Amino acid sequence: MQTFKLDYRIVTDGLDFPEGPIVLADGSVLVVEIKGGRLVRILPDGTKSVAAELGGGPNGAAMGPDGACYVANNGGFHWLKEDIFATQGYDRPHGRAQDYTGGSIQRVDLASGEVATLYTHCDGKAINGPNDIVFDAQGDLWFTDHGKTYDGVMDQGVVYHAAADGSWIKQAIFPMVTPNGCGLSADEKTLYVSETETGRLWHWPITGRGEVEKIAWPSPNGGQMLGQATGYQRFDSMALEANGNICVATLVTGGITVFSPEGEKLEYWEGPEPYCTNIAFGGPDMKTAYITVSGRGLLIAVDWPRAGLPLLHQRG
Repeated sequence: MQTFKLDYRIVTDGLDFPEGPIVLADGSVLVVEIKGGRLVRILPDGTKSVAAELGGGPNGAAMGPDGACYVANNGGFHWLKEDIFATQGYDRPHGRAQDYTGGSIQRVDLASGEVATLYTHCDGKAINGPNDIVFDAQGDLWFTDHGKTYDGVMDQGVVYHAAADGSWIKQAIFPMVTPNGCGLSADEKTLYVSETETGRLWHWPITGRGEVEKIAWPSPNGGQMLGQATGYQRFDSMALEANGNICVATLVTGGITVFSPEGEKLEYWEGPEPYCTNIAFGGPDMKTAYITVSGRGLLIAVDWPRAGLPLLHQRG
C-alpha cells in the first residue's frame, strides 16, 4: 500500500460538523451539518446558504431521481469538546442527544426548503441512527442505520432498502456493528458497507429488491469482508471510483483508504485531522474529490488521480 498526503484547498470553513457532500451539476456542493441540524449549499466561491433546517442530526445525504435531496437523520448526538489542535479545539459526537426522539429519513424540496419525514420505523421497529444513503437506478434508496450508544448499551446496526415515496421499506441486512458508509458498484450488482468501530469493509451481491445474497456463519452479517483498517482506524463514509475502487473515509489517523474491488489495499491518503468523514466526486471530469473535515468544519477539494463513479443524479 502506498501512502500520500492530501494536497488540498479549502472550499469553505465555519461549518458545524459537516458530512454527506453532494456535488451538483452547477458546481455547488450540498453538505449536512450534524451539529447544526441543517442542509447547507456551498457555492464554488465558498459562499454558504442554508437550504433547509432539518433538526436532529442529519448525517448523510443523496440526491433522488425526483430532484429532491434525501437525508439520513440520526436524531442527534451528544457532543464533547476536544482540544487537539494548538489553534482551535473542536466538538466530537459521543452518544445520543438528551432530546433524542429517534432517527428518520427526510426528503428536502430544494426549491422551497420544505422538509418531509418519510420513514421512522420498519415493520414496527424504530430506525435508530440513519447514517448514509445511496440511490439505485430503480429510484430506491439503500441506507445504513448506525444505531446509538446510550446507558451502557449499543444498538445493533441495520441496512435498509426503501422506496423514495415513503411507501415501502425492508430490512435487508442485520445485524451489523455500527454500519456507516454505503455504496453501489457501477453495475449495481454489489452493495458495499463500511463499519465504523470494526474498521471493516463488507460486500454483498444484490439479488432483488431489498434482497442480498448472504453466506453462512462465521460471517456475522452474511457479507464477505472485502478489507480492513490498518491498526487502530475507524471507517466512515465512502465513494467509488469509475474503475471500481472503493474510497473509504478513515477516522483516527484521518484520511482516505482506497481498496480495489478485489480487496487489495492500494493507497492511504493522509488528511489534516482525525475526522475526515466523507468523500464525493465531481467536476467536469469527475476527478475532484470533495472531502468533509468535520472537526475543523471544513469542506476541502483535492485533485484526485482517477475519476469518480458518477452517482444517479450525475448520470443524467
